[in-house]
Amino acid sequence: MDRHLPPNAALAALRIDGARLWQSLMDLAQIGATPKGGVCRIALTDLDRQGRDLFVQWARGAGCSIRVDAIGNIFARRAGQDDNLPPVMTGSHIDTQPTGGKFDGNYGVLAGLEVVRTLNAASVRTRAPIEVAVWTNEEGSRFVPVMMGSGVFAGAFTLEHALAQRDAQGVSVGEALASIGYAGQLGPAPAVGSYFEAHIEQGPVLENHARVIGVVTAALGQRWYDVTVQGMEAHAGPTPMELRRDALLAASELVLEVNRIAVQRAPHARGTVGTMELFPNSRNVIPGRASLSVDLRAPDDAQLLDMDAALRAACARIATERSLQITVEQVVYFPPQPFTPQLVQAVRANADDLGYSSMDVVSGAGHDAVYLARVAPAAMIFVPCDDGISHNEIENAAAEHLEAGCNVLLRAMLAAAEVVA
Repeated sequence: MDRHLPPNAALAALRIDGARLWQSLMDLAQIGATPKGGVCRIALTDLDRQGRDLFVQWARGAGCSIRVDAIGNIFARRAGQDDNLPPVMTGSHIDTQPTGGKFDGNYGVLAGLEVVRTLNAASVRTRAPIEVAVWTNEEGSRFVPVMMGSGVFAGAFTLEHALAQRDAQGVSVGEALASIGYAGQLGPAPAVGSYFEAHIEQGPVLENHARVIGVVTAALGQRWYDVTVQGMEAHAGPTPMELRRDALLAASELVLEVNRIAVQRAPHARGTVGTMELFPNSRNVIPGRASLSVDLRAPDDAQLLDMDAALRAACARIATERSLQITVEQVVYFPPQPFTPQLVQAVRANADDLGYSSMDVVSGAGHDAVYLARVAPAAMIFVPCDDGISHNEIENAAAEHLEAGCNVLLRAMLAAAEVVA
């Protein structure tokens, strides 16, 4: 299928309204605004309700019909000439981290709304319908699992499991959805013709390479582990160095090994120790136990399994050398997710047609598109963010970059939905 627009001068000149997109982002950012300029709009809180209500108001104002499913995902639909066709969909999320920014997730939702507004202003009709999705609880800062709404939609986990999850106060997802008025209709997830998601990069690669558009070829697979190093706590003074079974010393070696495992598999492998807890955590006691998290990421399963083997081998070696025990428990596995080559090429070609510099990138973070790619052709469009900073109140992106990404999204969606002459 041709993913380029037909040779029509008016369509070739069609562009989104960058000022309108920016203003929508700023208006939404007022809901849950923080003193440092960020946003705290946690999933399924009253602030989330207010954000959802504003999006629904805007979407209805743009002539869209609204559907809410049983996990609270919102779908704003612009009718097509043949409304029985599966929709060309775009979207993201509007829930944030406690110290979140204005653009993570929000950009993808409002870029989709801006596509609809632009098509309306130009009286462009498409053969297939277009939908903008707001996915529930992508961040996972209140409820786990992360990417909950898109995960239920794609069948990664059941609706019943998701609705039963509880926050730190014991409130379930089902109860929270009902309390904000977004417990929607039961039913199977409808078919999707194709899915595009625009997003800030949340990393420094595009900025470092001075590129405007990131053509996302895949999302890294992830394996997360809980590792426990069990040594022997002892008095820091009387115990000679050569007789110690220091859990922290062994854990420190393991931190270096995790880093080495990733560095040796450049450029796309990642290895991170994000948390560590010590017991008994006393100034003059040799640590007897260290508990740490390990996060390994890679673009394909073969490399990810190779990293898993290297991690386990390092743990076995350190345990023998230090005369202690190390246990490794895998707690999360996200398989690597390539995006649809045809749609990836459409993003690449449209960026080139529009005169935007671009480069192929992989996504190191999870996104709703990762789950949508399991059930539909999918692609992502990245734009730079300042210093690669995200999940932070100072998160920022240039208005012209956001506009560029949305223009690429517009072109890709129009080609997929087929313009009606």
